[in-house]
Amino acid sequence: MNGRDASAKPPEETDEQLVHALAGGRQEALGALFARHAPLVFAIARQTLDAAAAEDIVQDVFLAVWHGAATFDEGRGAFRPWLLQIAHHRVLNELRRRSRKPLSGTEADRERLEAVADASPEPSAELWREFRRSAVREALEQLPPPQRQALGLAFFDELTHEQVASVLNLRLGTAKSRIRSGLQRLRTQLSPVLALLALILVGSAATLSIFELRDRAAVSRDERALDLVTSSDVHPLRIEAAPGAPAEAHANWRARPGTKLGVLSLSHLPAPPTGFVYQAWLLHEGVWISLGTVLPDADGKARIVAEEEAVAFPPEALRLTLEPSSGSPAPLGRTILAWPADKAGPPSGGG
Repeated sequence: MNGRDASAKPPEETDEQLVHALAGGRQEALGALFARHAPLVFAIARQTLDAAAAEDIVQDVFLAVWHGAATFDEGRGAFRPWLLQIAHHRVLNELRRRSRKPLSGTEADRERLEAVADASPEPSAELWREFRRSAVREALEQLPPPQRQALGLAFFDELTHEQVASVLNLRLGTAKSRIRSGLQRLRTQLSPVLALLALILVGSAATLSIFELRDRAAVSRDERALDLVTSSDVHPLRIEAAPGAPAEAHANWRARPGTKLGVLSLSHLPAPPTGFVYQAWLLHEGVWISLGTVLPDADGKARIVAEEEAVAFPPEALRLTLEPSSGSPAPLGRTILAWPADKAGPPSGGG
């Protein structure tokens, strides 16, 4: 063994090694570069473009990397500046195409773009969540109006099938049919984007997607979450505001007994103080288990999709607390939402 730990992982390849490997025909190298840098490219584009255009920029940039890998010259600089130059060029071209003038292409404008990149070397989780959410919203907008209305009410407005039928003045069976057919069409609308990313990653063992680039099972998980939220046989558990929290704040928890997937949909949350996030918790066998952290959007909405063993069992309690941005190992911060309401007192720790 020569004194080496056989279980030690090999050192991670550098960006430069990966782009050279890509040029040599190792297609999966693009997957690693994509996972590392796509959030940054999106964040740069999002500073001056809408979310849909920023998504297009990300795809264009990495297609350019794929086709131009052989032209990368490490002697002239590292991979990251080369990538950002491609991104900046694509953003400027898009702004010119739209006849907008926030950036004219002058040296000063390029310096502004460089400053954007340097100011956010690690794009915020909220920007990346917006990247994923916008793809679903854009696909939803392309559905026929009857399906778009029904699925939008069920998924984004958190209405039950019965409520959707009442709002749209439909029979319950018709509402369910529109929701289900809308789901199928939604996947069809998303498939071209997913296919493009699959094309980028030809030969890769992992399939990356706009939903969660670092999680191989994310597409399946998000589809199952979508089914869960829009299923008529799953009845949401409402989580109310705790004492001292805004009265309109609330959440709905959806899960199926025996299934490890749960969806927490949050509404009317105020923006947390700088340096803090909301963290969701489920109490199982006396132990608080984190379901994830989240920042609400401008409308105070957020969603957490949790995949945990404990989710398969009925919860003993559910809680949303305000925690430091790095998250906490136990619910130690102020309680914002709680179920049951009589368990909204001070947390007792992580068990």
